[in-house]
Amino acid sequence: MADLSVREIQQALIARGYELGASGADGDAGPKTVAALRAFQKIAGLVPDGIAGPMTQKALIANDISQRRTATDQPAWLTLAAAELGTEEGAGKKNNPKVVAYYKDADFPGIKNDAVAWCAAFCNAMLHRAGQKTSGSLAARSFESWGVGLKTPVLGCIATKKRGTGWQGHCGFVVGANKTEVFLLGGNQSDEVSIASFKRSEITAYRWPSGVPIPTQPNLPTTVAGAKAGVKES
Repeated sequence: MADLSVREIQQALIARGYELGASGADGDAGPKTVAALRAFQKIAGLVPDGIAGPMTQKALIANDISQRRTATDQPAWLTLAAAELGTEEGAGKKNNPKVVAYYKDADFPGIKNDAVAWCAAFCNAMLHRAGQKTSGSLAARSFESWGVGLKTPVLGCIATKKRGTGWQGHCGFVVGANKTEVFLLGGNQSDEVSIASFKRSEITAYRWPSGVPIPTQPNLPTTVAGAKAGVKES
């Protein structure tokens, strides 16, 4: 099966009743397209990672269109984060303007070098773009005192983890979990925005924005296709 174009994927989603906004099938895989794709994958029994892989494309073009639209419970900041997957630091001394924009939206506009650790900048930028309060810091573990704490992870919450023996750490948005692993969609994971797996024993906190209703169901897949392991976090 030949790979579908973004426009063809959007057309298939629209045909199944998903709302992509006024722009419709414009060929741009923006947040509305990613959110619709995840909602479709969830109903179709696929891993809701927002990536149109071979199984998702096969399901999209199948004659059976019983997998109809349902309200997605994915928070806005996670939809925005998913749209950034694959963003990398600039090669060599070059700086990727998309990464530099994360610092700006995290309220650190003076940072122009994408080699500065940016996992917290990424999380804060997505929160800011979704209209949520940020941690106000570029320290990953600043999120340990942000928002409200959770005993168990839910889709889109921020997880912080320890790194080394000191104050350093890492943070990202939870997109999956099982007994031994947590899957985080985060920035600065081997110098890019990616989904990676981490030991659950290394997680120090799960946090959720204050004032936003906490999902009553974790709604987390126990595995995420394509998740990387052993990523560099600095």
